[in-house]
Amino acid sequence: MISTIRIMDNQQASLHNTIVAIATAQGISSISIIRISGDAALNIARKLSHLDEIIPRHAHLTSVYTRDNELIDKAIMIYFAAPHSFTGEEIVEFQCHGGMIVSQELLDTVLSYGVRLSVPGEFSKRAFLNGKIDLTEAEAISKLIEAKSVDAAKILARQLKGELKDFVDDNREALLKSLAYSEVLIDYAEEDIPGDIMNSIVMQLDELSLKMETIVDASYRRRGLIDGFKVAIIGKPNVGKSSLLNALLSYDRAIVSEIAGTTRDTIEEQVRIGTHIIRLVDTAGIRDSDDVIEKIGIERSLSSIEDADIIIVLFDYARAADEEDEKIITLLENVKDKHIIVALNKSDLPHLFDTKILSRYNILEVSAKKSFSKLTNRLESLLDSIGEGEELMLITTRQIEAVNKAKSAIDEAKNPLMNGELEFFSYHLQEAVKALSSISKPYDNEEILDKMFGEFCLGK
Repeated sequence: MISTIRIMDNQQASLHNTIVAIATAQGISSISIIRISGDAALNIARKLSHLDEIIPRHAHLTSVYTRDNELIDKAIMIYFAAPHSFTGEEIVEFQCHGGMIVSQELLDTVLSYGVRLSVPGEFSKRAFLNGKIDLTEAEAISKLIEAKSVDAAKILARQLKGELKDFVDDNREALLKSLAYSEVLIDYAEEDIPGDIMNSIVMQLDELSLKMETIVDASYRRRGLIDGFKVAIIGKPNVGKSSLLNALLSYDRAIVSEIAGTTRDTIEEQVRIGTHIIRLVDTAGIRDSDDVIEKIGIERSLSSIEDADIIIVLFDYARAADEEDEKIITLLENVKDKHIIVALNKSDLPHLFDTKILSRYNILEVSAKKSFSKLTNRLESLLDSIGEGEELMLITTRQIEAVNKAKSAIDEAKNPLMNGELEFFSYHLQEAVKALSSISKPYDNEEILDKMFGEFCLGK
């Protein structure tokens, strides 16, 4: 009797440990994939397919049934035996016909056997906990789904192959080497530290610090490759900002009018430029205004400039420059660390704008009535140039914070070393090693893991 209860308890535990989710996006599609992972996955697959023999890594074309033996669909079933699977557990995937009904009925049937619906990111979390992937690979998987450019996809593919992990391991090894020197020298504290060893350690720490600073700067500069560059269109009222937005979107998203101040709020849309998906922001015309609503729109325009990676500034070629134009030029002069494209619109009309006041910029002449192709081409070239290069990139805020923390610890370690305070030197180096290792190694805190993997989509 006791053994029977124990078997039943083990079966219940096995079912609770087994998770299921629809791994493809909901909606109309050619196929849907339902993924099951856990100890009970193979047994559930036998019940659904009525097959006794299921060969690992073999595509079985089979009918699948409800618990009442009613036919759900004819699907492809693939079994991945542990530990040779994504999660390291028993995995079964069903590729059924797409749409809301069939996949949901198959999911409901799996759940009816006592299997648990997975939470977002749980498949990847299990893969991490079972040693199939590290944190750098897990985050690359998540970001690859959201990638906003071909360049981003290439960067993330390299991380999946272990590029960031190798960076962490190499620099961690260098830090441990310096730490080992320190620990040995502590045992001989009464003796002076040999000058050549001191210089060698300082030089190595300087190189590591510079390398980390470089990778953080490059990651901030290229972050739009992953999340999508934000491009703000600014200018005084009635220079053609909304016309440019509509031209880039290929439909009339913003109202175009001869009346100045028509756009009173920022309008944000996604658009593909070459191999990049950008967030395009049309802003309210920047000028002095007594209108309360327009003032709010202008404040949001100024805020958009701060948030933007690239700023497109439009001026009216057919009107002489005035105080409003000069204010915008002054505004641009105070903008730092952003890419700026300056264009003179309405080039098909008589040229009254004095271009000398824009001598520091490479000006484009465009016409809303004819074509914005010159501007689009310039924007595409700029985006491509940002994506160029094979240097390593940190893809999440967590990774950037970890490298910054490691760099700070390295910098703080130098003074104790120069003063012969080796215990403090070792402490700071240990902090650097810990911060750097956190990029790819497990956290002890389960709550941090839940938060990170919780940002993944369901079924991943």
